[in-house]
Amino acid sequence: MAASGQCCELREVVLRDKPAELLAASPKGTVPVLVDVDGGVIDQSLEIMLWALRRNDPDRWLQPGHGTLDDMLSLVAECDSDFKRHLDGYKYPERQPVADAGTHREQGALFLARLNERLESSRCLHGNQVALSDIAIAPFVRQFAQVDAIWFNSQPWTRLHDWLRARLAAPLFAQVMVKYPPWRAGQRGVDFPRPSQ
Repeated sequence: MAASGQCCELREVVLRDKPAELLAASPKGTVPVLVDVDGGVIDQSLEIMLWALRRNDPDRWLQPGHGTLDDMLSLVAECDSDFKRHLDGYKYPERQPVADAGTHREQGALFLARLNERLESSRCLHGNQVALSDIAIAPFVRQFAQVDAIWFNSQPWTRLHDWLRARLAAPLFAQVMVKYPPWRAGQRGVDFPRPSQ
């Protein structure tokens, strides 16, 4: 939303205390949820990204330097399925039927090693410029890295480490990671992105 300059009313929610308005918009109760001015609801992160970027894509995130949009969407889908499952098993082993964080870490590491290999030939996942795949995948890699930073930093993924540091050091990342107070019914949300952003 910030990269595309699409303005919205942001309502920060606490998931353990989900507002009725969130559940009315999207009964599955996950975030993010975008309610368009026409009342349409989008409750998948990637779909919200595509919605915004198809309206305005000043940094050409939908036009990778290497490959196609479909290639990027395929890599993001792989991250969002197998890798996300292993990330959850590694990060929250107590929530799994069989708590085996080590196996999930090993399986997740296979995906990360492949990302590192991709980055051997370019600075970003689909060329030398940041694109949709970089922005969609970086949060998951960041979460994986945070589970055991010492282990993650000891892996021979020099290019992946550099890539993640670059994503986290980007001014846009700092702008969108601002913490907002939880929204309450009857309150106006926060204008996002902020006018100074």
